[in-house]
Amino acid sequence: MAKILGVIFLCGLALISASQPKESDVLPEFQKLSQLRSLAFEFAGRIQDVKPEDLNLLDTRAASQEDLLCLSDLAAFMTGLQSGQYWALKMLDAWGSIPSGLLTGNMYDLGQFDECLAIKKDTSQGRTIQGKYCFLSVSAAAALGVQTRMVGNFKTATCFPASCSASHMNAFVGQLVKQFLNTTFPSSVMSISESSCQTSESEPWDGLTIFMIVMLSVMGGLVALFTLWDYCLVKNQDHLPTIVKVFSARANSRALFRIVPVKSNPNVIDCINGIRCLSLMWVVFSHQYIMTLLSADINIFRFVSWAEAPYSSFILHGFYSVDSFFVLGGLLVAMIPLRMMDKTKGKLNVPLMYLHRLIRIVPLLAFAIVVHMKLMTLISGGPLFASGYSGKATCENGWYWTLLFVNNYTNNTCIGQSWYLSLDMQMFILSPILLFSLYKWGKKAAAGIFVLILLLSVCLFTTIMVNDYSMILKQFSSDANKDMYFATHNHATPWLIGFLFGYFLHYNKGRKFQLSWMFVWAGWILCLAMIFTSIFAMYPYAKWSAVPLSTFGEASYYTLTRVGWSMAVCWVVFACMQGYGGLANSFLSSPLWQPLSRLSYSIYLFHMFIQEMNARNGRTNGYFSDYTIMRNFWTTMGFSCLMAYVMHILIEAPFGGLDLFLRPKPKNPAFVKQKSQLDNGHSNLEETKVPTPTSAA
Repeated sequence: MAKILGVIFLCGLALISASQPKESDVLPEFQKLSQLRSLAFEFAGRIQDVKPEDLNLLDTRAASQEDLLCLSDLAAFMTGLQSGQYWALKMLDAWGSIPSGLLTGNMYDLGQFDECLAIKKDTSQGRTIQGKYCFLSVSAAAALGVQTRMVGNFKTATCFPASCSASHMNAFVGQLVKQFLNTTFPSSVMSISESSCQTSESEPWDGLTIFMIVMLSVMGGLVALFTLWDYCLVKNQDHLPTIVKVFSARANSRALFRIVPVKSNPNVIDCINGIRCLSLMWVVFSHQYIMTLLSADINIFRFVSWAEAPYSSFILHGFYSVDSFFVLGGLLVAMIPLRMMDKTKGKLNVPLMYLHRLIRIVPLLAFAIVVHMKLMTLISGGPLFASGYSGKATCENGWYWTLLFVNNYTNNTCIGQSWYLSLDMQMFILSPILLFSLYKWGKKAAAGIFVLILLLSVCLFTTIMVNDYSMILKQFSSDANKDMYFATHNHATPWLIGFLFGYFLHYNKGRKFQLSWMFVWAGWILCLAMIFTSIFAMYPYAKWSAVPLSTFGEASYYTLTRVGWSMAVCWVVFACMQGYGGLANSFLSSPLWQPLSRLSYSIYLFHMFIQEMNARNGRTNGYFSDYTIMRNFWTTMGFSCLMAYVMHILIEAPFGGLDLFLRPKPKNPAFVKQKSQLDNGHSNLEETKVPTPTSAA
């Protein structure tokens, strides 16, 4: 998520310069913009009077077959306008104009996308003229010959015959401008790019698209087959065949939506489900604001004043939600294996541990990459969707870095949020070293991990100081984001704190801490103080006109809050476990969080797919406001949960169920599998075995 904050930063700088012109410059520049808008309406009226022979689109070069087709269709278009033919009028009607609200950041006039693409006119030559929708990019300041900070580039819709390329359209528009205004504009002022153009004809499916469709069809067929088997042939659900259990939508849905009574399993920390789900919702909500920048809003300049509001701190500092995931991941990776090592006298099957993790994580991640690249263009489309998924080029060039879980150290982050999986996987790979050390040396190893946390904190502090980094929006840089946020050595502290806390809970398992009310109140006050300090401490310095905080101050803030936030999360878990959580424990430990918690990995992977698709397929301009974002957030959550459920049934659960065939069968049939919370998160997937009461008897 922090990587995309760079987009907000760059837009913020542009918005500042655009929204703060000198008072003396406003009136004359606005008058010139008004003149330009009137010219756009005059152009729409006068184009009907232009004759094809008045235009010279080929200059001195010889005409190619494509040139002749375009010229023929343009001649038919202009003849149709002069005779009032319906299809030609629709092609002109689909054009946009100069957007109103340029002073509030409206940079798009989307015209009529579907009207343009629906045009199909049969000609006497046996051909069909189809509409081609493109954006004409205009630099208003350069076109007017002024140095204005009021507006930047804007884009307006055009509709031409599909036989014409962008170069033909540029020549056509240039000739019209020359005829009407007796002047010429270079391509840097007014141009149409082929990458912005769309037609009603879809591109042929490539091999990867066919593979995706075949894979979905095969998995869907298997799920349907074994679901029918489950319904029709299985009489006792307690004796469900393993292969049916793996693929049956009925069995997997039952496991997904199963509500386990609170405190029914001593191996489960109930409040973790609530913390995980709230953190996930915070991530999705923050990304909703970021994805708004991909849409065509009429008031994007409002972002400037919004960024100075206290409420914006929840979004601009939303990266602490990811730190909560790291704390929970480290906690569970410590607790579950240490519990197993106690039973096996220090033995840990590391290869099986790695294999189990890869089976749970990789199939859904790999399929998410394919879905982002290929499915988005098949099920969606719109004026802003010409290039498909925004990260398509990155995925095509470096998808393997994501599957190797090292993309947080590269510039090829195929799925924006997958950097978290890479960092978490790297820590998971190193975890056996820490686990064996804790089992063998106990508190001495814990002290060593504590020293490691201090050293990594010093590393983060030094990195900020040496490079003069800043994560404040007005001073944000991509290098700071890469070194401070993505780098494992600078972001491993929350995971290690959670890991150390997991060892503490394992060491004191079954122990009830008797704390005085004064100590409990002090703990909650310090916890809440750290949470609000982490979110709001930088608010006074985040204002555009505020004096920047010193590098030492920022280094201290990010180093200390990264530790403080993690300790605050640990306190919440500890207080809820020990019975000092009160209303917080009742809320976080509610059984209603359990199904959403089990879907959290799928939602995390696919929520930005839904957000980008919704942001870029709009046919009309949107409006930037907190209410609009909140409304879109709930839409995103609903569709993300639905898509996550489908992917869970088709991909995650069947591939995750392969682990049932790899795990050695227990010799004692009285032991039953009890899934731990490691199966409910983004990662850290293990299982423990708990003896049943009958075996104890």
